[in-house]
Amino acid sequence: MKKIIFIIALLAIVTVGSGCTMNMAQKGAGLGALSGALLGSLVSGDKEIGAAVGALVGGAAGYMIGNEWDKYDAAQVSSIAETVPSGRTVGWQNPDTGRSYQATPQPAYTQNQRVYREVVIKEDGPDGRPIYATVYRGDDGNWHLVQGGDNNG
Repeated sequence: MKKIIFIIALLAIVTVGSGCTMNMAQKGAGLGALSGALLGSLVSGDKEIGAAVGALVGGAAGYMIGNEWDKYDAAQVSSIAETVPSGRTVGWQNPDTGRSYQATPQPAYTQNQRVYREVVIKEDGPDGRPIYATVYRGDDGNWHLVQGGDNNG
């Protein structure tokens, strides 16, 4: 039992500590798996099997919830790319996570017959580092997130 608790605590530290490179779906999966493993090990007669099953169920549920948070923020970035002039900063708050963001779209450019825009996003708060996201206008006329990553993660 002590070994299981140690492994769960170690995974929690790694998951939280590597937050700069993880999206919300990945964070949700990690935290869900950790919570599920802990709960499964506590309620199951076979601690190791309970932890494994709990990790699988918790990870899947956490991923689904985190993915919905990602979709909301991606939709905000798409809307900003469509409606906000280059250089103007606007903000939003994710209603599920409570996190607030500021985004500044850059001028559009064309590459490989597609129109792209960079959007610099910063989470409000003292630890908010800029995230550089790239969006492109798809054949459907909507903006789609290509990639995003912070400058240090």
